[in-house]
Amino acid sequence: MKKIFLATALLLLSTFASANAASQQWMRFHCGNDTTIINQLLKKGYDSNISSPGDLMEFYGKELIGTPYVAHTLECDGEEQLTINIEQLDCTTFVETLYALTRTTLNGRYSWRDYANNLEDIRYRGGQIDGYAGRLHYVSDWIIDNSHRGILTEITSSIPGTRYETKTLDYMTSHRDLYPALADSAAYARLKSFEIAYRSHRFPYINKNSVGSDKVTDKLRTGDIVALVTKTDGLDVSHMAIIVADEKGVFHLLYASSAKKEVVLEKDDLKESLRRNRNCTGIRVIRIKE
Repeated sequence: MKKIFLATALLLLSTFASANAASQQWMRFHCGNDTTIINQLLKKGYDSNISSPGDLMEFYGKELIGTPYVAHTLECDGEEQLTINIEQLDCTTFVETLYALTRTTLNGRYSWRDYANNLEDIRYRGGQIDGYAGRLHYVSDWIIDNSHRGILTEITSSIPGTRYETKTLDYMTSHRDLYPALADSAAYARLKSFEIAYRSHRFPYINKNSVGSDKVTDKLRTGDIVALVTKTDGLDVSHMAIIVADEKGVFHLLYASSAKKEVVLEKDDLKESLRRNRNCTGIRVIRIKE
């Protein structure tokens, strides 16, 4: 009986190892330091004994302040791969990186492999790589897919003063020349099929002029993800960040800044930062589920 149990256990371990090896074939690293840096960050998070998702988002966000901003790091020649790049971030990959670090820590894990699994989970439809069109390019799609799988929850509609906007999301296929991967007719057609679900898409948002009111800020928490709603035709959101509260409880944006070319914590409060962004009409608020 013991021999049978041992043989079964070894078979399961062998299968698990093979699955890990297969999934690693679809990973693309920025450099040899990525796994080391991720493991070091996860150890810091594990040692911090922080157990709140929002507090962990803030913790890891502050650890990454000063990380260079680099756009288009997910784009690659050939088949879609899980890009792991902790040293170069844009506004979206910054938020996804924070999620993957936070979820790994909440799960009591501290390995880059667990981080990679969580990164794939939030970045791709259904949590699995399935080509370029399988990446969750539009934030509305990103929110809905991850909410359905119990990863995130959007709290925008529960905040007093919520408004709604209706938009058709087709910016990518309408600007095909901006996305080299869409030169492939199959990728283009597949992404177009996903965009069809977002014709006349209705979504909630908080007008940026209301963000500073107590009825709004009372509903926010440090570490919440904020998506900045845009005026741009065919697009729902143009920027992502997290918010952190200072010692007075005032919220500030923490994000990868294209203007400042690095991850920064804004000195201005949230309302002022939004006021200065002329293309932004308001925010959507998303929270990691515990």
